[in-house]
Amino acid sequence: MSKIDLSKVPVKTGSIYPAPYDAEMAGRSSLRVGDAGGLTQFGANIVILAPGAKSSLRHWHEKQDEFVMVTQGSCTLIDDDGETEMSVGDCTAFPAGRANGHHFVNQTEAEARFLVIGTRTETETGWYSDIDLKVTMNADGAAFTRKDGTPLKGENT
Repeated sequence: MSKIDLSKVPVKTGSIYPAPYDAEMAGRSSLRVGDAGGLTQFGANIVILAPGAKSSLRHWHEKQDEFVMVTQGSCTLIDDDGETEMSVGDCTAFPAGRANGHHFVNQTEAEARFLVIGTRTETETGWYSDIDLKVTMNADGAAFTRKDGTPLKGENT
């Protein structure tokens, strides 16, 4: 495979979260470098956080491992253990099935970037630590519900 030209990888913005949670992802974008390289067994993305942005809602995965390495700037990892400052070269991992809700927030005045590598599974369930929300993913896409599986009433699903 040839070198991946990052200048040709489309920048993905927006969110798959239903309203009103999608608005919380303002200032977050990503480059799907694994897809650009034709990978199918795991995902590799460069997440870009503008000042004040966050990577996601705090969440954890039942089946998918995640590995993160900061590549530019610094950001704050927020998980069930508290807040940890992460700088270039710092790494963390989130094993599948460990109920440790996590996300990253850029609390600086400069852009931050980090590489996320994660397992791809045919199905997955993700849980959101701070709100009554879960996501179930399969070949048809993502379905968001309350944690007990009931529909999100009054919100887009």
